[in-house]
Amino acid sequence: WYRLAADHVQGFAGAQFNLGTCYEEGTGVAEDEAEAVRWYRLAADQGHAHAQFGLGCMCREGTGVAQDAAEAARWDRLAADQGLSSAQFHVGICYKIGTGVAQDKAEA
Repeated sequence: WYRLAADHVQGFAGAQFNLGTCYEEGTGVAEDEAEAVRWYRLAADQGHAHAQFGLGCMCREGTGVAQDAAEAARWDRLAADQGLSSAQFHVGICYKIGTGVAQDKAEA
């Protein structure tokens, strides 16, 4: 059902995020990190905060995508700006140690 909603209901971001999670965890489908990134990105581009954070995590770890701290920090910041506390925490860490962004302890 997630695939139907993700593909055919005008790209429903919630379904895209859920499908990304299924591929990341191998729930109901074969685990496929690159496919998880693809679905997370579709949802993240529509402003889905959890997908933005999930994509940030995958960029940070280099899971299913090339490792990129700046891209991870960008996605984390987008999710953090929507109030997602786990993303806010990660953004703070990024600024504290200067990972993907210029170190700025005041911003942290």
